[in-house]
Parts: sequence; C-alpha cells; structure tokens
Amino acid sequence: MFIRQTQTRSKSSGDSYFTYRLVESRRVGKKISQHTLLNLGANFDLPSEDWPELCTRIEQILNTQQPLFAPDPTIEEKAQHIYSQILARKGEIKTPQDTKDDTDFQEVNLNSLEQIKPRTVGAEHVALEALKELRIPQLLEETGFNARQSAQALGNIIARMCAPRSELATAQWLKETSALGELLKYDFQAMPLISLYRASDRLLKNKTLIENKIFERVQDIFHFTPTVTLYDLTNTYMEGNASANPKAKRGRSKEKRTDCPLITLGLTLDASGFIRHSEVFEGNVSEGKTLEKMLLQLHAPPGALVIMDAGIASKANLQWLLANHFNYLVVSRETKRDIEMDNTQIRASASGHNIHLQRKEGEYEGEIKLACWSEERAQKDESINHHFREKYEAELKKLSAGLNKPHSTKKRDAISQRLGRLKETCKRVSAHYEIIMEVDETTGLVTQLTWQYKPQQKSKQTHPGVYQLRTTLTDWDNEALWRTYTMLTDLESVFRSLKSELGMRPVYHQLEKRCDGHLFITVLAYQAVQLIRRKLKEHGIHESWSSLREKLARQHRITATFKQRDGKTLHIRQATQPEEELKGIYAKLAIATNPGGLQKMII
Repeated sequence: MFIRQTQTRSKSSGDSYFTYRLVESRRVGKKISQHTLLNLGANFDLPSEDWPELCTRIEQILNTQQPLFAPDPTIEEKAQHIYSQILARKGEIKTPQDTKDDTDFQEVNLNSLEQIKPRTVGAEHVALEALKELRIPQLLEETGFNARQSAQALGNIIARMCAPRSELATAQWLKETSALGELLKYDFQAMPLISLYRASDRLLKNKTLIENKIFERVQDIFHFTPTVTLYDLTNTYMEGNASANPKAKRGRSKEKRTDCPLITLGLTLDASGFIRHSEVFEGNVSEGKTLEKMLLQLHAPPGALVIMDAGIASKANLQWLLANHFNYLVVSRETKRDIEMDNTQIRASASGHNIHLQRKEGEYEGEIKLACWSEERAQKDESINHHFREKYEAELKKLSAGLNKPHSTKKRDAISQRLGRLKETCKRVSAHYEIIMEVDETTGLVTQLTWQYKPQQKSKQTHPGVYQLRTTLTDWDNEALWRTYTMLTDLESVFRSLKSELGMRPVYHQLEKRCDGHLFITVLAYQAVQLIRRKLKEHGIHESWSSLREKLARQHRITATFKQRDGKTLHIRQATQPEEELKGIYAKLAIATNPGGLQKMII
C-alpha cells in the first residue's frame, strides 16, 4: 500500500495541481496489479515523509493488527479517518429492509474481535427524520443548496438539537462524536470550520421562505387552521463587546446579565406551538414598538386573535389592533387589582386549583375586562411578598441600628440616599411602607428611624393572585377567555426551551448576520423538536426534549472487526440495538431502529 501523487490540470482555468490516491498492490496469478483503494483528493496535506507510516497504520487497522509502538496522534487520526472512508465507500451497505430476511454466515476467530469508532446516532437519527418530515432537505435543494451545502446546513441544525454549543465546538462534535455524517453521507472530518458559518449565512438569506414553508408543512401534518397568534419577546446576552453588530445594545437582561450587550428575539406562534415568524431586534428595543412590524409580516387575516402580555399591550398597540380589525386578548397594564370574590364564576385549572372569574366593562367600545383570581398564583404572590417584606424590614432594622453606633453616618442626606437605594432594590414592597426620620434640629443628624406597613389598596399586597385581562371577544364565555389566555404560558416554555435546551444563549458571534443566523438556526431546531414532542404527546409521552435527548444518545454506531479462517478481515459497522424504551420511541415516531443500516467489508 502506498500513496500516489498525480499531476492534473483544471479544465476551467487550465492550472495544474496534484491529486493523491491510496493505492494497493495485489498479486493476481503471476502478475502484480495496482488499484486505487481511495481517492484522497487534492487537499491531502500530510508531509510525504509520513506517508509510509500512514500506509502501514492503515494496513494494521484493516487487518486488526496492533502497532508495536504508539503512532503519532496526527497519523493515527488521519489513518482512522481514511479507514472510515474506505469502509463507507468500498463496503457493502445493507439497509434494515435488505437484512430483514437475509442470512450471511462467516467463519471468524472470536478472540480477534475488536470494536472501534463508537459514534452517537440515536438523537441525530430522530432529528434528521423530523427535518425530513418538515421537508427541510427538499426545501434547501429548491433554494439552491447543493448536496455539500445542504449537509452542512443540516449539520448545523441537528447539532443545535443534539449538542448545542458554539460553531467551533459543533465542528468538533460532528467530526469526533457524532455519526451524523454517515446518515447524511457527508464527510464532516474534511469540512473546514468556515463552512458552518457560510451554511448559517445561506439559511439566513432564505429565512422568510423557509419559515413560511415549514409552517405550511406543519399545518398539513397536523391538519390545523391558524386562528390564534401568540406574540412575545425575549433577549439573550452576548460574549464580547459585539462592536460590529449594531443590534447589540445594553438593556434590561432577563438573565440579569447587565454586564453584556443584548439582542432581542421576537416570536409569533400559533396555538399549536409552532413558530410562524421570528425577528431579531436591538437589545434595548421597546417591546411595544415591535408588534405592528411582526403582524404585518404574517399577513394575518382580519379578525385573527392576538394574545400578548402587558409589556406589549400598550394603549397605542391596542388602538392599532382595533383599527386593523384584529381581535386581542391581553393582560391589562392597570396596576390596581380588584375582584368581588362573592360575585365570580369558579373554575378548576389543569393542576386542580380554583380560578375565580368576573366579567367587567372594558375601557373601549367593543371591549370587556375579565378579572381573574388564581389560588395557585395567590400562594406564589404571597410567598414573594413575604420574602421582600422580610428583606426590606431587615435592611431598615440594620440602618436604624447603625444610628446608635458612634462612627456610623447619621447625616440626613446620606440616610436618604441609602433609603432611596433600598427602595429601588425592594420596589415591590417599598411603596407600601411609611418611613419617618427624626432629625436633631441642632446638629442636622438623624436620631431615629421608624416605619409602618400600610399596604395600598387594590395592589399585589392586598389582592395577591389577582390579574386582569382585556379582550374584544365579547361573545366568548369567561372560561373560554381564561383558558385561551393560558396559551401565553406555552410561549414562555418555548423561550425556556430555546435558551436552556437548544443553546440560544450566550451568543459568541460578533457580526450582525452571524448573530441573526445563530438565532435562526435555534428557531429551526425548535420547530423540529416541537414536531417530535407533539407526535410523542399523541402517544402519551410528555417528556422534555432534554430528557428525550439523553435517552436517544445511548444508541451508537460502532465498527466490529474479526479475523476470518482464510486470513482476511471482516469489518462490520452498524448501530447498537436500542433498549426497549428507545425502541418504543422509535415505534411511536414510525422510524427505523437501525439508523445507517449495516456496512460490511472483507479485505
């Protein structure tokens, strides 16, 4: 076995270059013939002085021989990669259908068994089948992606589903951990890192078309008609100063990362939980100013219902929705909370807690308000109120005790500043306290600090668990309105999935298009995860994607090699048998249990 260097010429440019082939010599009768075992291409970059050692190591792997001395890591990595290519390209591939009723007996030495190159395949298999059901590979082809670019784009999305991390770590995962390349029939080992970035750019360029086609597809799969639009925003923080991204701004971080620039993701979803449209905004964007742009891009029909929280339900937005003939169901921005508990309808939530509902007149013509009291929410509010009251009073006691110490600050302005900072820290409860400072008129120093808890009426303190909805759906009954509003909690779970399960945060990119591409890939990954989970829910499986992913990751593809009686070596690569629980998941998703099929080679 040796490597042959051949000079050739480009037909397009006329320039000459070298290609490399792995060549094997064979004796046929009295003659020695040479044939190409593998075309190594033009980018084979191992120095020529290392070629003999590489060829020796490849022969050892093919014949299950152990090296006498530990090989150089670079040569070992290259040899293992070439071995995988030989097996993939020269081996006989049998799908599960081919092997169903097939028999193939071989006489082997069991003591020669070696198992090499384990790679995860379960989660990748399920993810790829979900993308196929959404017709994303077909869609990529229609938008001009060639086979190589399509594999790189799919690798980006599936990696975000199975092992969310940076592009650098994603490339390593695709090369060293995952068997996804075998499923896609693409060699990620030879892929330069820049290819993942360029795949992201291509996906982003076709964002609108891809989002529209995916949503059309999920309507066909699940046979639903979009009638409800849920809208909300979240932000994610960035590593570095992101000076090259004009959208990266300091703002109010929902992860409390005020030390980092932010970007904001806006989502409109259907009640089914699938994303209809996504948009990336500046990190300090005002939530209320994004609604009109998002809904116009949806081409939502007149009368469509929009559900959103108080941050977006500004007076201007509600008037715009009315003027454009949209219906809305929103959380009121009113701070006063009021409900007549003796004049309510009582319903049970999904968790078995009581919900009290009371209908009232709305602020606008054609609008009603629905006051709601939740037993579960009241318990939560009371617990939070108690925590902040204890914290606030403990700090007041500490400040008061300091007035009796000889060297502590007692100046009125200094005490006022400390009180101001404390009120800002505990603003949930500070407005409900009356604080009196007694000041010595001679010295101007504060001598005593007293306070009294006086909760403001119709506030969270006096009415925990109360909130108010506003809607134009005047012909709906109270329970239908409340249960429809609870869909907004599903949107919150979507954001949790994007951030915690699918690696939306943090963003390591510095360029605007790369940041937008990172978020769009996360959105595509979510669509596939939602498809998987929705299909499993129909069969009674309600697990999170994180939990499912752990179970799926237990299945690997592995290569087993045996020495045969005739001296040849048998190489078999296939997936491990799935455990019963995993087999059940495959059955409910109607996909094969042996991803990648069986590859066999005798050499």
